[in-house]
Amino acid sequence: MNGLDWAVLIGYFGVMVAIGVWSHKRVDNVSDFFTAGGKMPWWLSGISHHMSGYSAVMFTGYAGIAYTYGVTSFVTWSFPIALGIAIGSKLFAPRINRLRSRLHVASPLEYLKNRYDLKTQQALAWSGMLLKIVDVGAKWAAIATLLSVFTGVSLNQGILITGGITAVYCTIGGLWADALTELGQFVIQLLAGVAMFIAVIMELNDKGIGFLDAWDRPELQGHGEPLVGPYGTVFLLAFLFIKLFEYNGGMLNQAQRYMATATPYEAERSARLSALLWLVWPVVLFFPMWMSPLLVESQMPDGSDSYGLMTEQLLPHGLLGLVIVGFFSHTMAMCSSDANAIAAVFTRDCAPVIWRRARTWSEGQGLRVARIATVVFLGLSMAAATQVNSPTFKDIITVVIKWVAGLMGPMAIPMMLGLLRPFRRSGPTAALTSWSMGLLAFWLVNYPISWQIEGGVPLQYQVSIPLAVSLVLYILIGFIKPEDTPERLAIVERINTDDDGAAAAAVPAPAPAGGVEDAVGTRAKD
Repeated sequence: MNGLDWAVLIGYFGVMVAIGVWSHKRVDNVSDFFTAGGKMPWWLSGISHHMSGYSAVMFTGYAGIAYTYGVTSFVTWSFPIALGIAIGSKLFAPRINRLRSRLHVASPLEYLKNRYDLKTQQALAWSGMLLKIVDVGAKWAAIATLLSVFTGVSLNQGILITGGITAVYCTIGGLWADALTELGQFVIQLLAGVAMFIAVIMELNDKGIGFLDAWDRPELQGHGEPLVGPYGTVFLLAFLFIKLFEYNGGMLNQAQRYMATATPYEAERSARLSALLWLVWPVVLFFPMWMSPLLVESQMPDGSDSYGLMTEQLLPHGLLGLVIVGFFSHTMAMCSSDANAIAAVFTRDCAPVIWRRARTWSEGQGLRVARIATVVFLGLSMAAATQVNSPTFKDIITVVIKWVAGLMGPMAIPMMLGLLRPFRRSGPTAALTSWSMGLLAFWLVNYPISWQIEGGVPLQYQVSIPLAVSLVLYILIGFIKPEDTPERLAIVERINTDDDGAAAAAVPAPAPAGGVEDAVGTRAKD
């Protein structure tokens, strides 16, 4: 990097902070901070939903998969995401929007207290927050890895720089700041991605390699196969199922984008736009990665540095800075949205249970705590990032695929399926059993069982078995021990209908802090 690249990078950071300061004016209360007050246009919500699913992991971990295996990086990653969101646009997006518009909640997990019980809500909230700390930690490590390739700064310095700047704008401006910066980041990503695509095409032409002829080169032998190595059919099907839950709200931050739109129909349009972007745009981003074995030789065993090496080799200064900004934009978009979602869960779901004063917070006090919670979460995730590549977490892609994909299912299934009428019979027993046994299955498959098998348990089973266990138990226990009380049925009806029928009106919408306080008080009396 030279002075021009640094100018582009510093200018980008300045704009992000400025957007956060401007967004501050639009945040008057907790609802504005966490759900934009339900006033976000569907197209902005869709772009924000799309961008909040990216991070620099694509340019490190998935670049390594593309370098090693080829097009399976698209077939087993962005394609399942696109299909999952498209399905979820009908199945989940409108219902999640009604959590805000009909139940008047600001956290995606807030409705679980009435849908199941307080115990279930707290189990999913605390475990979800812990998983997100590890997940976002991997994202900070990924961007710091790229930063070290270009600038030579250490991993910890890179984590501190990116995390610190993200903390400033997302803490000041809340979800509005996240969405508006993600819009700017999308434009930057568009310019950077097209620049890299053109640069690779030109370099291949200089080497006498045509657009289609490249696949016949020995360096890319087998790279055109859609399912190779550990990324086979079972992995694809498992990943599709996982992404159906994860990218439609199971990891919380995408749920907020649906909640932020004005109506259920706009939430549906938002999801469709995001699905279309996931289907088309990653092809442009992945093409240079697929061609990377023809242009660079990775110095890392997993190929995770290949994209960084390629950009340094092919792009002139200025454009190089723009691509580096693109790396930052991906990671900061995802991490800031995650921070906002987790702050919502802590402020609305956890704090009122563990701290009596939280049940009587004013709007101003709640907003201050939300901002503090955002900073604390970012700090904890940055601390977790320093442990990536340790014996506990191993490399970045292991964290993202094995830990996050493997653990997401047990946490998301009770939340997501609880929205749907066909699963109305599943109550607290089904939810807690599904959650706990899914976590146990993850531990057994990845550790004791894996230790006993030569070469370990294949990756596709590491990520699919916990989800399968959770899903089967959630459905089975719902039939064996139905817990569909009138109050719970009324909650399901409110989520599934837009009219004010008698069934939907049977139970009033839960008040966030007061509702939790009431539930705690009732338990105390019992």
